[in-house]
Amino acid sequence: MHLKQLSLINFKNYTETSVLFHPKLNCFTGSNGMGKTNLLDAIYYLSFCKSCFNTVDSQSISFDQDFFMIQGLFDNEQETDEIYCGVKRTQKKVFKRNKKEYEKLSDHIGLFPLVMISPADTSLITGGSNERRRFIDGIISQFDKLYLENLVQYNHILQQRNALLKQFYTTRSFDSVSLEVWDEQLVTYGRYIHDARGNFLKEFIPVFENYYKLISENNEQVRLQYVSTIQQDYKTALQNAIKKDCALEHTTVGIHRDDLDFLLNDNQIKKFASQGQQKTYLLALKLAQYEFIKNKKGIKPLLLLDDIHDKLDAQRFKKLIEVVSSTEFGQIFITDTHIDRMQNLFGTNNTERKIFKVENAEISEIDKSLL
Repeated sequence: MHLKQLSLINFKNYTETSVLFHPKLNCFTGSNGMGKTNLLDAIYYLSFCKSCFNTVDSQSISFDQDFFMIQGLFDNEQETDEIYCGVKRTQKKVFKRNKKEYEKLSDHIGLFPLVMISPADTSLITGGSNERRRFIDGIISQFDKLYLENLVQYNHILQQRNALLKQFYTTRSFDSVSLEVWDEQLVTYGRYIHDARGNFLKEFIPVFENYYKLISENNEQVRLQYVSTIQQDYKTALQNAIKKDCALEHTTVGIHRDDLDFLLNDNQIKKFASQGQQKTYLLALKLAQYEFIKNKKGIKPLLLLDDIHDKLDAQRFKKLIEVVSSTEFGQIFITDTHIDRMQNLFGTNNTERKIFKVENAEISEIDKSLL
C-alpha cells in the first residue's frame, strides 16, 4: 500500500496544491515554516480522520477561508481508493471513501495504517499518563475494531458517571442505584480494554526491546511496564473508591488512569536517562509500533519522519535511516531543512526516491540529476 497522490485546498498554509509521490521514499526539504510539517499532517488526516497537532478541525482551515479539503489516492496493487476529508466552519466533518461517506469515523481507522515520528513524541516521556494511553490506544485501535468501539463507549459512560458524581456533591445526596447502572457498563467495557492492553504489551515489549538494542548498539536494559489502578476485581475496585470519587467528583480508578513506566537499567527514563538515551527509547517505541501494526494488518504502514535529523546525533540518525530504508518498511515521507543532506544520505544506499522543495506552501520536484 502507498499514497499515490495528495491534493489540498485551504489546508493550513496551503491554498491549493497537488503532488504525486514515489511509492518508496519522498523527501521534503526547505526552511522552517514553509509547510513541510503541514504536508505530513494532511497525510496523517487521511489515516486517522484528524490532525496530529490540532484538536479542533477548524484550526486547520486556512486563515480567512471557510473550509479545507484533503483528498488522497491510495494504491494497494489491486485497486485504488480515493479518500476525501472536508471541513467547513461550524459544520460536521465529512469523510468519504470512494465517494461514500462514513456513518462512523471509527470505521475508517486501521484501513490505511500510519506511524509518525516527530519532535512531539517527547511528550510520551515528559507528558502526563494520557499521552502514553493515547499511544497504546492508537496502536491497538488500528487492528482491533472491537477495542476502539469499547474505548468510545467507555469514555462516554465515564462522562455520565462523573456527571452523576458532581450531582451528588452539588445536591448533597447519593443514589446507589443510579451509580450502579453506570458501574456495570464501565466494568463491561473496562475489562475488555484492560485485558487487551495487557495482551498487547506482552507481544509488543520484545519487539521494542529488540529495536532499542539495534539503534543503541549497546547492552543497556530497557523495560516497559504496564501500571494500572485495577489490581483486583474491576467492580470491587470501583466500589472501594466510591467515597473518594464522591469527594473528588470524578472516577478515580479504571482504565482511564492506566499508565506506562519507561525504564532504563531499572530507573525511570524521565529522571535518569540522557537526552540520547531518551531519543533512542522513543525511536524504538515508534519503530516497534510500525512492526507490530505491519504484522497484525499484513500491510506496511506509511512512515512519516518529521524533522528527525535535528533531534538526533549523526550516529543515531544514520542508524535510523539504515533501518527504515530496508525492504521491511514501505512508503516513507521525511522532512529536512537541507537538500544535500538527504541526497548524500540516501544516495549511498541507492534507495529509489523523489526529492521535493517546499517554499511558501509551493511544492516542486527536484531533478535528482541536477544535485
